[in-house]
Amino acid sequence: MEWTRPGLSSPLRPICDLRVLDHFIKEARDAEVAMKSCREGCSLSESVSVPQTTVDFDVWEKKNGLDQAHEVQSGLWLLQQALGLLRTSVTNTALHSHLDNSIRNLLSINAVLHSLHIQEYTPPASAAELEGTWRVSSATDLLQVHVNFLRGKVRLLLMDAQACQQDVS
Repeated sequence: MEWTRPGLSSPLRPICDLRVLDHFIKEARDAEVAMKSCREGCSLSESVSVPQTTVDFDVWEKKNGLDQAHEVQSGLWLLQQALGLLRTSVTNTALHSHLDNSIRNLLSINAVLHSLHIQEYTPPASAAELEGTWRVSSATDLLQVHVNFLRGKVRLLLMDAQACQQDVS
């Protein structure tokens, strides 16, 4: 994997290797498993908005790349907000590292999207402005949504990214 160092003028190469995402999914799953076995100090202080994770492939395929990207980016933003809140409400220190990891990985996925020339996402003033969301009130539900969102819409977006299509001429 190649990262460009600051100060070099070469643009960031598209990150098309899905093993990067697989690693993030594995870590999201680890966080979910750790949360399921947590007995104390691991609850969410209030319900949070999360993205829909179900994918209707016919609907998804009909959306243009910009709409797909926007849906994924708004979902990532919602998850960042939700995991941030969970991180502050969880007192179990063993979970802190899992949650810190998950939040860091969401930021890394945004960097991957940026490398694929997907334009910067401007978050809304509040989650209420986003459509296609629902609310969860348990930490395990939130972490399950996190895993499913990465496995579903994020993976689909990365698989079809224009910047990663091999020129087959």
